[in-house]
Amino acid sequence: MLWLREAWFFPSKRILPPISLLVLGLTPVLAFAQRLAMDSPKSSVTIRVFKSGLFSALAHDHTIQAPVATGNIDMQEKSVNLAFNVADMKVLDPGESDSNRKDIDATMKGPKVLDAAQFPTISFASSSVKTSGDRSDVTGTLKLHGASRQITVPVTWHDGKYLGSVSLKQTDYGITPVKIAGGAVRVKDEITIEFSIVPASGAIQ
Repeated sequence: MLWLREAWFFPSKRILPPISLLVLGLTPVLAFAQRLAMDSPKSSVTIRVFKSGLFSALAHDHTIQAPVATGNIDMQEKSVNLAFNVADMKVLDPGESDSNRKDIDATMKGPKVLDAAQFPTISFASSSVKTSGDRSDVTGTLKLHGASRQITVPVTWHDGKYLGSVSLKQTDYGITPVKIAGGAVRVKDEITIEFSIVPASGAIQ
């Protein structure tokens, strides 16, 4: 479809963050170490972008995978730091052709959206954590597309994983949602970042 060559998403997933596996050792599994590694192959950060507009039935929502480039959870300092390389992000979009996925990926990383050439990384650094039971609200600064904004991400511990999601607006980070045909087909301003973080079997001091 023509619009797929223009539209995309955001982060990024849900960036994207997110992008924000934002968890400090406030559960028994983390209590024994100052710094906890993550199991990157088993962990995932997914950005979801949704269609809108008069002819949105002709368009598709987008699913973007955002691998974590670097990250650490420091127990002593009670901090979380994460970084993502825009170049490593990948458009999944099941059911689409390889050609369409490549076009969407190029638009996402190009100057109309994330502008990977000018802003190659996305990062999150926590500033505080409030915990109640199995839930933690992790607050910190998300740096995306040259803008820094404070976000709070709810995180829960379940079945050996840290789970959570957060919604962001592209326009808060200076990104104009892609649209074509005078806005008859476009992506929504709000995107969702979902994460599932699996701690490594061992911890490093």
